[in-house]
Amino acid sequence: MTYARPTFRNPDLPLNKIGRARKEYEGAISTLCAGCGHDSISGAIIQACYEMAIEPHRLAKLSGIGCSSKTPTYFLGQSHGFNSVHGRMPSVATGAAMANRDLIYLGVSGDGDTASIGMGQFVHAIRRNLNILYIVMNNGCYGLTKGQDSATADAGSINKSGAENQFQGIDLCGLGLELGATFVARSFSGDKQQLIPLIKAGLTHPGFALIDVVSPCVTFNNNAGSTKSYDYTREHMEATAAIDLVPYREEILHQQDQGTIKYIPLHDESIIAVNKLAADWDPLDKSSAMRKLAQARSEHEILTGLIYVDTQSKDLHTLLNTSDTPLNQLNQAVLMPSAEILAKINKQYQ
Repeated sequence: MTYARPTFRNPDLPLNKIGRARKEYEGAISTLCAGCGHDSISGAIIQACYEMAIEPHRLAKLSGIGCSSKTPTYFLGQSHGFNSVHGRMPSVATGAAMANRDLIYLGVSGDGDTASIGMGQFVHAIRRNLNILYIVMNNGCYGLTKGQDSATADAGSINKSGAENQFQGIDLCGLGLELGATFVARSFSGDKQQLIPLIKAGLTHPGFALIDVVSPCVTFNNNAGSTKSYDYTREHMEATAAIDLVPYREEILHQQDQGTIKYIPLHDESIIAVNKLAADWDPLDKSSAMRKLAQARSEHEILTGLIYVDTQSKDLHTLLNTSDTPLNQLNQAVLMPSAEILAKINKQYQ
């Protein structure tokens, strides 16, 4: 069985300003569960890059391990890509960005990949203000290993087994602000009207751009007490084999006016409150951003929009004053200066 897309293309498809169709920004056919919010995010990335007329070969996509980290296969199939080990994507991205500053870097991670095993990597990528758009596909669980709570799961939430999470969830936007991230935003996977412009802004930001995207998991959303849940069925059947079923779910789409709160029902009949920042919100005020996040958290709301941006941001290359020529393109004469040039350099520090 193949998941490759057919090569046929309608010759009348609209083209962007560099003569490319949207199809050229796609990847392989997704193998994620039908209705997964991650696919909505992939679609938003495709649309943003198509509308920005980015040459695919100028972008490098990097990921770690998890359902989220599978998604680079499904978008920008003509771009550079690297699927790293669990939680280590920021380190690989740092090495790549230092070697070739001419590429646009897009990192994709999940809440487990970022907030648990990759937390140390995430923290230092922010501290260095690495020039990368870092998208967290946040579903609050480990979808590859049967839906255990992740570090971003809210206290009091019920997982697939019916157990209540006793631990306070990590707010990645709040953490990003505390660590000095120069671009912090949050969105919902179904709100492409908001998400696509945020992706565009993050791709053009000179420094670390964090977008935390709430992305519901459609498979591990069965709640305790349901006679149609996995748990109830397993308790009342005599199985002849270990067979599991991933039910079909429709993609959750969502539109919302700025400055409003909207209650969105999820597949398990739970409801999330999405607070979309008003048009007159000032994303330059870090103190207000931290207060607004704390207020939303206390009222059990998900704050979305561009929460904070530092317009004076200096990325890692600027801070280190590296050469304008990418390091991987420097020749031997530059990398191995003569004794005379070394003497001049050393004299500066005497």
